Amino acid sequence: MIRTLLWLLAGAVLGGIIHIAVILSLPALSATSAWDQVAAVGAGPGPTVLPAATPNAPNPLRLDPELTYAVCRIDLRLGPASVGGTLPQAFWSVAVYSRAGTVVYSTTNRDGVGTALDLGIFNPAQTRLLAEQKLDVAEGLLIVEAREDDLFVVVRLAPPHPEMRARYEKALGNLKCGTIAT
Repeated sequence: MIRTLLWLLAGAVLGGIIHIAVILSLPALSATSAWDQVAAVGAGPGPTVLPAATPNAPNPLRLDPELTYAVCRIDLRLGPASVGGTLPQAFWSVAVYSRAGTVVYSTTNRDGVGTALDLGIFNPAQTRLLAEQKLDVAEGLLIVEAREDDLFVVVRLAPPHPEMRARYEKALGNLKCGTIAT
């Protein structure tokens, strides 16, 4: 009886380990990564305003049709990066993603940031230079450290009315994203 229970327990533990291993390996086995999907929409170094998601149309990035989106691809090998601009008073959020699509950093204007977005993105070596005051950055820059060099930043705006969508997309297109001049 005890031997049977031990075998059942061992089988359950082994099944759990296999289950977790499969779940954790699925993103690496995906045919298209988040990076590939962002590259497919043409996101380059500057801000790329994504077209609105429409009903009955393909939506590979799973965009919310009520929001407007801009994407910037960042390469920290070229130096520290920044994303900045003035956004409308309505709700907005910004998220920094790794190449695999995991969130490195995220915030909203509800965190007391207001309408100004001023985000600096650094890898660990650049953060060390910043701490040693060997890099000169603007005061008030929100510092984000990322372990990877290939990143993409997504800025989302929530227009209160559909008629304001074009104005919000224009605000997203006016964002500045790229390497910080050091």
